[in-house]
Amino acid sequence: MKLLKVLCCDVEERKELNKVGPCVHLLCLSSSECAKLAWTASYHGYQPSDIAVEVAGYADVAKQIIDLAVFGVAQNRSYRRLADFTDTIGNRVSGSHNLEMAIKYMYNAMTQDGLDVHLEPVKIPHWVRGKESAEMLVPRVKSLAILGLGSSVGTSPEGIKAEVLVVRSFEELKQRSSEAVGKIVVFNQPFVSYGETVAYRAFGASVAAKVGAVATLIRSITPFSINSPHTGWQDYEEGVKRIPTACITVEDAELMWRMAQRGQKIVVRLTMEAKTLPDADSFNTVAEIRGWQHPEQVVLLSGHLDSWDVGQGAMDDGGGAMISWEALSLIKDLGLRPRRTMRTVLWTAEEQGGVGAQQYYNLHKVNLSNFDLVMESDLGTFTPMALQFTGSDAARQVMEEVVKLLAPINTTKLETHGEGTDISPWMQAGVPGASLHVADSRYFWFHHSEGDTMTVQDPQDMNLCSALWAVVAYVVADLQDMLPR
Repeated sequence: MKLLKVLCCDVEERKELNKVGPCVHLLCLSSSECAKLAWTASYHGYQPSDIAVEVAGYADVAKQIIDLAVFGVAQNRSYRRLADFTDTIGNRVSGSHNLEMAIKYMYNAMTQDGLDVHLEPVKIPHWVRGKESAEMLVPRVKSLAILGLGSSVGTSPEGIKAEVLVVRSFEELKQRSSEAVGKIVVFNQPFVSYGETVAYRAFGASVAAKVGAVATLIRSITPFSINSPHTGWQDYEEGVKRIPTACITVEDAELMWRMAQRGQKIVVRLTMEAKTLPDADSFNTVAEIRGWQHPEQVVLLSGHLDSWDVGQGAMDDGGGAMISWEALSLIKDLGLRPRRTMRTVLWTAEEQGGVGAQQYYNLHKVNLSNFDLVMESDLGTFTPMALQFTGSDAARQVMEEVVKLLAPINTTKLETHGEGTDISPWMQAGVPGASLHVADSRYFWFHHSEGDTMTVQDPQDMNLCSALWAVVAYVVADLQDMLPR
């Protein structure tokens, strides 16, 4: 007795697959023939294959991708690529020469990898830190480690020497507003979560300026510190005086808080050369494997190429950029070509508010209906825990089947709320979005600091992240239908 297995495929696939095995007849039909067969089966009381069956058919290819990434010749490749990139280029702040070199490096590297690569021009902010220092003069002399915040104005050449007012919240500053006039406000806010606490970094300068402060020093947005300040972007409120602002270490913020609680007078001198130059020319870097059936339809993978001007930008977001490249390399190495285009975009100027990504969206939103899934990795490439997803209930049902293919690496959980600064415009417009959930408990230890170096990265973790990224992107790109909106 022989079993009959039916596949839906195109003409070229039919030539390869229409053959008889020792115990299986493999019959390859066209899409129209399959549809006719499904109707006939339904008429006679049989149920046609559903999405679970279709996705389950990718189990073997998913295992091939995982084996290649985790155990095969591609093992540790994303880590080696990241190390070479960050050791060669260093950090890559928006508008800098280093960022220009990084874009050229990645364009050449992905071209040499055999991918279809091009650059798309954008305009990005160009803020320069310059020399900066802070020193406590009273009640004792102590150097304070600082990092000026992005878009901050500088001080005069002689700096600002002023008494300090230490508060723990916006509410406390409001209550003590009469004490803030002419002073440097130090925010010693406790870390609750990044999403909540970052408001002090983003808006602290303008809030303090409204009550007459001459500068702000903000406790770094981190749950853990070894005397390490963390930088980041900040936003001046329109119509409010712009005052210099920088982050200080957790240790120094708490030190000044204790001194203030004792009633001691604190005086600090702050000097910053920060300035903003005209917007710079830059590029989003795009590489892809074009789909064989629907090349106009796209599954987009991404990370951002820029970083802050401290550390190496290995974790934020060199790792995300590298696994988005590696996903294409794995598919290419296996000789696979999906129905739809797999496109990797390495964004520029994410740290300044997703500037490059917003311009990409503005350029390509005319083809919104052709974007199947947008994916972003920007919370580290530590051990993957789950895939986060935003989309319709019907699309979620598909993705729940897709993540089952990740059983070999024990990452079969699908969580809510895909996130990412760079893909948020697409998700807000209704395009399904996905992001990596990794074991990120240490992420904000190193975030935007000198500690963001290759030492944070682990090659095995990057192998697993690359495998997950490649499996999800390839399977979604190769399914018969796009994800339901």
